[in-house]
Amino acid sequence: MRSLRRVAGVGGIVAGLLIAYAAGVLTGVLADGDGPPRSAATAAGAGPIEAAAERIATGAARSVDRATLEQAAISGMLTALGDRWASYYPPSEYASYADALEGRYTGVGLWLRAEESGSGTPADDSDPAARVVVGSVTPGSPAARARVAVGDVLLGIDGQRPGSVARAATLLRGRDGTSVRLELSGERTGRRTLDLVRTTFETRDVAVRPLDAATRIVSVGAFTRGVGREVRDQLAKARQARDALVLDLRGNPGGLLDEAVEVASAFLDGGTVVSYERRGEQPRRLDAVGEGDTATPLVVLVDAGTASAAEVVAAALQDRGRAVVVGARTYGKGSVQEGTELPDGSALELTVGHYRTPSGRDIDGTGVAPDIAVAARQAPSVAERRAVEVLRGLRAARTPPAVPTPTRAAR
Repeated sequence: MRSLRRVAGVGGIVAGLLIAYAAGVLTGVLADGDGPPRSAATAAGAGPIEAAAERIATGAARSVDRATLEQAAISGMLTALGDRWASYYPPSEYASYADALEGRYTGVGLWLRAEESGSGTPADDSDPAARVVVGSVTPGSPAARARVAVGDVLLGIDGQRPGSVARAATLLRGRDGTSVRLELSGERTGRRTLDLVRTTFETRDVAVRPLDAATRIVSVGAFTRGVGREVRDQLAKARQARDALVLDLRGNPGGLLDEAVEVASAFLDGGTVVSYERRGEQPRRLDAVGEGDTATPLVVLVDAGTASAAEVVAAALQDRGRAVVVGARTYGKGSVQEGTELPDGSALELTVGHYRTPSGRDIDGTGVAPDIAVAARQAPSVAERRAVEVLRGLRAARTPPAVPTPTRAAR
């Protein structure tokens, strides 16, 4: 078995997330028609799960294959665990999951999250009162071209209610080239119906553009493989041009923990980025790698869609005094998930620890509070203008005052 550690995003990182909740399996003595009860155990030493699966597979009126029963049993175990972030991926779903972490997947480009109805507050995905909202839209995706926006409420998928983030992600999944009909409600667009075509694409999770003559903004959509290297490349270009930098983490739902550490490391010269605790073990500290840039003026943009690995970066740069954080309070997901591949090619993803920021803060459920708040209802450009103003102040503070040239008195 192999494992992959990540700080999972809110909602499914893969459009094909599938969680089949089961009530568990029956064990013990089972009634068999009108005859006398007989034991479900079929082999010496068989455990109750194995015995129940054997009995159901061979004796139930409805035929169910053994693989389906095993998947249901695993899902039932996860339900009993009570871990809201735990997931089980059948083999085909795990392949899509792994591709997504590498920046490739088939879908329409939506990252989803659960939210309490009408409150804007993050909710447990299993809460029946929660609604499914768009947490992030992948640039260049079918959803982005249709102008689906962060915060849009997902009302239906091919005529079916989404129900939960997991169910919505399952309904969104499909073959490349097939269409899916979405019913959405947005604050600015109202209720609308869109027909989108699923496509397989490699996401470009790092984008850069100028904000003004001396400032560039680097937007990170998710922490997939290679993002840390791309951010370092963009930072090097900014240094060469003597530009200030805005690191835009708005709507970033998370991703790989090592990529998050790499991004934070680009701006730090050693020291702690994040620490996390596993059950029964001493806290593990992850330090910045390499010699980062500590001079380029830096602002980090965040919002309610900034979650998990993105919060690791924002909190680290804030705690270390390296950046000014501008925007709205972040989502508040402070847990680390680890995926383990099972012998049949399926996988489990479990919460294995909770992280703390360099100053020891636990932001799970509370999020990262910005240094300079910008109301969530404001247009994105408002936070960007505020970032430019902050950077001007930072540049002015770092510029030494001019020393007057002495002059000779006239004779």
